[in-house]
Amino acid sequence: MSTRARRVPTELAALVLGVQEVTIRQWARRGKITRYGTARRALYDLDELTELARTTTPASASAPTATATPTATGATATATSSEPAAGSPAPHN
Repeated sequence: MSTRARRVPTELAALVLGVQEVTIRQWARRGKITRYGTARRALYDLDELTELARTTTPASASAPTATATPTATGATATATSSEPAAGSPAPHN
């Protein structure tokens, strides 16, 4: 088996990691991943991308998400505290 690195263009690198192409370019500029190729054609090592994907948690998995609950009128409620939602009038007692 060859030890030659398998390199892919920016578009495929983004698909491997599940990010936008601009993110791949930023990571390369910041040194998070190695950019190969020519001035006109960027290539990225598939093994390096695979290792990065394995060790990196996707942002969407770690970010908290609001849950919506349907009501009888079809509207959704997302407030989870006892305080009024932003922009809602305070209740009068």
